[in-house]
Amino acid sequence: MVGFGPAVASRNYVHLINFSRKMAITAIFFLIPLHFLKIGFHGWQIGAVSSLYAFAPFFFSFPTGWANDRFSIKVIIHAALALQSLLLFSLGRVHHFLPAALVFLFLGIANNALDVSTNNLYYKDETELNPNKKYSRLVFWSSLGAAVGPLLAGLIVARSDFPTMFTVFAAGLLLLQPFVRSLNHIRFGLVPLRIYKSNLLRKNTILFSIMIFVFGLLWGVEGTVYSPFLKRYFSLSTFSLSLYITLSLLALAFSSLLVGFIKFDIRVNKRLFLLSMVLSGGGLALMVNPVLPLSFLFRVVHEIGDGLLGALIILFISRLFERESIGGSSAMLLTVMTFGHMVGALAFSTLGFHFGLTYPFIVAGLLLVANALFGQYCFKQAEY
Repeated sequence: MVGFGPAVASRNYVHLINFSRKMAITAIFFLIPLHFLKIGFHGWQIGAVSSLYAFAPFFFSFPTGWANDRFSIKVIIHAALALQSLLLFSLGRVHHFLPAALVFLFLGIANNALDVSTNNLYYKDETELNPNKKYSRLVFWSSLGAAVGPLLAGLIVARSDFPTMFTVFAAGLLLLQPFVRSLNHIRFGLVPLRIYKSNLLRKNTILFSIMIFVFGLLWGVEGTVYSPFLKRYFSLSTFSLSLYITLSLLALAFSSLLVGFIKFDIRVNKRLFLLSMVLSGGGLALMVNPVLPLSFLFRVVHEIGDGLLGALIILFISRLFERESIGGSSAMLLTVMTFGHMVGALAFSTLGFHFGLTYPFIVAGLLLVANALFGQYCFKQAEY
């Protein structure tokens, strides 16, 4: 993250903030089902709490993106980091369903505000000329934080307990506040609401929205049945399953970085997008293999596909909208993905805890492979 000049420095601070916050939120996302099971939650309650985390952005993504276009990005990042820190601290002190649901609702609002605002700060920075390099680095640092988070959390829980882990991450987020002041100053303007409406109703936006909705369903699997599956089927300790998750997520981080080494070519990017969807879906379905090394291998294949997809989704979104309106417009697409997360959390937690924890991975994987076929149709029907 070393660089020179104010624009490069600002991008580096974005990477630092993304790395740190993703480290915290991903640790919570993957390990919280184990905490909830330990304090007596039922499967449907875990699914409901996780879906509330995804439900919040459904209403708050666009207002946040509109505020990014019209008022301030840095103020929102300051406030969201403070709120997320407070919520993580309180998470270790709630032991009943309704308070936990409320915490996760606001945690979803805070995390969504950070996702929208840091992405928009990056979208509006036009100093990097190579889109592949620009967006692959954004996703790489976020993904690397996501990889480190579960391992660090597993170590803390193994030596202490879940409330201690929540407190450590809450304190870490507070330390990010001074870096927010050094982010780029962006010029803002009034964007009529009809611009956002026309952006959303274009054919290429609608088709792309369907693709990323299906991709968003995957998040519902990982936030509800992933860690219970590893614990139950392979008898892994909290630290061991954290290691499984972390090592596979490293593949996600470094595969997203690979996109930056490919010369920008929209035809190549489209082919890579479809291939990555197949890798993601195929690896997800096959990771239910009962042999642990083979399960891990297929999980790595899945994460490689996810890493490529992560960089390419951001890149395609950057090409769909104008710089002045990309805040609110891109936020609407994030709403679509988080709606997929909400639906996936409810559907796959119910499927997994009632019929078997392998089924959500198989069904979600097959949906992603089918989504690649739909993606091929989309790229033929519209320009990107």
